[in-house]
Amino acid sequence: MSKRDYYEVLGVEKTADEKDIKKAYRRVAMKYHPDRNPDDPDADEKFKEATEAYDVLMNAEKRAAYDRFGHSGVDPSMGGGGFGAGGGSFSDIFGDVFGDIFGGGGGRGRGGPQRGSDLRYTLDISLEDAVKGTTVEIKVPTLATCDECDGSGARKGSAPVSCTTCGGIGQVRMQQGFFQVQQTCPTCRGRGKMISDPCGKCHGQGRVEKRKTLSVKVPPGVDTGDRIRLSGEGEAGPDGGPPGDLFVQMSVRQHPIFERDGKNLYCEVPITFVDAALGGELEVPTLDGRVKLKIPAETQTGKLFRLRGKGVKPVRGGAVGDLLCRAVVETPVNLNKKQKELLREFQDSLGQGGDAQSPRQTSWFEGVKAFFDDMKP
Repeated sequence: MSKRDYYEVLGVEKTADEKDIKKAYRRVAMKYHPDRNPDDPDADEKFKEATEAYDVLMNAEKRAAYDRFGHSGVDPSMGGGGFGAGGGSFSDIFGDVFGDIFGGGGGRGRGGPQRGSDLRYTLDISLEDAVKGTTVEIKVPTLATCDECDGSGARKGSAPVSCTTCGGIGQVRMQQGFFQVQQTCPTCRGRGKMISDPCGKCHGQGRVEKRKTLSVKVPPGVDTGDRIRLSGEGEAGPDGGPPGDLFVQMSVRQHPIFERDGKNLYCEVPITFVDAALGGELEVPTLDGRVKLKIPAETQTGKLFRLRGKGVKPVRGGAVGDLLCRAVVETPVNLNKKQKELLREFQDSLGQGGDAQSPRQTSWFEGVKAFFDDMKP
């Protein structure tokens, strides 16, 4: 039976690079793996076909011969390299492609000490500190290297020895038919070492729980969600490995006066209806102190007053934002009898000309009237 084109077997173009070929082989091999298809007699052949295609296309010399002469260029009987001829065993191919799933490629030993885990700490700060910057001390629970055994896990005067089960690799191979799978060593749990006389302080773990105090410099302009990375302040690595990092995440508390939107600040400024009508001058707060705000006559609720440069300087650079003050005209409450009479006199004084003093109200009523007129049959 004639062989199928190797590119067709893996479903890739002839211009595919090694990354595309490896990805395609992974997909096909997982689909037709015999262990996944015990009832499909054709699965085994399709799986071997995909592996043969992968072996040829991942080898530069074989691929060049195949592209030029076809299957005859890689057929051992025709003088070519052929599948399995100097190209590595099937277990090598499987380990190379699936090593990240099954714990490492074939023949690859265990790496050095593992890096410790990264930690995250949420820092709750005020808006003032977020805008101006500050330095804060935090206490972080973590796993630190045991100072009694220097992270080895063995009692002073002794040392760990290589695991007798895996020979110090940290992994063991298991045979499943013609398939080899690497798994974490059950004896040393992947450490590659055995401790016969464990440290009394860390009980052989090489790390102990500790709460350490750190100083965090918060730069001006940070906002909720921003992170500060403290290199090497995470958990210590097992077996004396390097520590991870600590990520301090900002959480800015709600402010009683100001709201923040990016580099701008917002606040509401209540004004009396007299100041709104006749104009006036008010003191308004900023994060730098009080400033005077001039209220023009006939100010309406919702009008925004912009105080330039009174916002936030972004932590990543750029111009300082502004403070936008929203006017809220306040209706007086708890009026006495005389005050009510004066207001009624004021209302009467408007007379028929009241429409000119309340243009928004007039236009609103006109809109309502037009709406109902349109509804009439």
